Amino acid sequence: MAGSTPPDDDDAALFRDAIGAVRRLQETPLPPRKAPPKPAARMAERDEDDALSEFQRGLAALDPHAADDVLSYRREALSTRAFHRLKRGQFSVQDELDLHGATALQAESLLRRFLAEAHAHDHGCVRVIHGKGQRSDSDAPVLKNLVDRILRQRSDVMGFHSAPPTQGGTGAVLVLLAHR
Repeated sequence: MAGSTPPDDDDAALFRDAIGAVRRLQETPLPPRKAPPKPAARMAERDEDDALSEFQRGLAALDPHAADDVLSYRREALSTRAFHRLKRGQFSVQDELDLHGATALQAESLLRRFLAEAHAHDHGCVRVIHGKGQRSDSDAPVLKNLVDRILRQRSDVMGFHSAPPTQGGTGAVLVLLAHR
């Protein structure tokens, strides 16, 4: 059959003849890759952000306490008699936390850890020194209001009251904790 196309094998042979000898290139290693990022707990981070913003909204919703304001809170489960003893400073303070010089974020972390440890050691009464906040840059004492807000939210806090003048006055708070 004249005029028919050569079979495919002939095309491949013609191509190899036209190109000539082929030599294999050395394999070059792939460029180094950055390690993939560590997985992030985005939902947990979002929950933390939501909780923090809810906490900030809660602080904004409350009328902030002034430097000389008395902090006071009592759960219904705490007897009136026990609360009056707390107000007079008649409970033995078993541990104390001084927040002077801490930022709000540091103070929040320190206070939460302190209360958890005090509860774990079954302390009945603790003192938290927050200062009066008279040297605060804001209009209201930041740490004093932060302490008030956190203590009100905790289920292990039965009640609290600003300390008597001999124990820190309105710059400290006595806290009664629930038994384990």
